[in-house]
Amino acid sequence: MGLVTGILTLPFAPVRGIGWVLDKVVKTAENEFYDPAPVQEALVNLQRAWDEGRIDEETFARREEELLRRMEEIRVYQLQRGGQPGL
Repeated sequence: MGLVTGILTLPFAPVRGIGWVLDKVVKTAENEFYDPAPVQEALVNLQRAWDEGRIDEETFARREEELLRRMEEIRVYQLQRGGQPGL
């Protein structure tokens, strides 16, 4: 960027800065939302609760299905983004 272009576009610098910050916030939120670790931990805790008799089989099956569906969503997202699936 040349000196003249830099001076002429200076009033738009706050807008570009806000756009950059919003982009970082969105990427961070997506990374957290599509992180498989909390879902894997929930599956382990669910299995432990069932093994210890704290939940019945119906509750276990329903919750396990929800968590496995969520893991599939994460895997599809990661594949679409070109990353390695967390499974």
